[in-house]
Amino acid sequence: MANNQQVVDGLNGLLADSTVFYQKLRHYHWNVDGRHFFELHAKFEEIYDSWAGTIDEIAERILMVGGVPLHTLKTLLEAAGLEEDETIPAAGAMVERVVADLRLLHVKAGEVIEAAESAEDRGTANLLDGVRDGLEKEIWMLQAWQKQSAGAWG
Repeated sequence: MANNQQVVDGLNGLLADSTVFYQKLRHYHWNVDGRHFFELHAKFEEIYDSWAGTIDEIAERILMVGGVPLHTLKTLLEAAGLEEDETIPAAGAMVERVVADLRLLHVKAGEVIEAAESAEDRGTANLLDGVRDGLEKEIWMLQAWQKQSAGAWG
């Protein structure tokens, strides 16, 4: 498969954002406390476990389309649009930030899908279609949690 630099660059950007997101979820998993500790501790772990596989699939796709995945923390952080979180926010704020990050990942995956479709790269588009479906489900689930927990964050 020929290298389409726009697709490779988009995938590497998504890889960078996914890696920052993964680490942010681990941070929240480790540091969540309060009333919603048990449910959020488990939910954050579930999401980051899923993203570990997604990160691997994105990196492998970069290789399949003739690129080289970003592979140092320095280059990943430089390429990422998502920000690290050095704070330890309250549980509700953690969920708000995760939802915001999921939305950004959804948009970025859509942009890479468009580039892949323009390059007639169905493999990349198919991979990211599944990623976007998963993002939509996580957003929906966390928004349901927010509604249920409104006013009860700790």
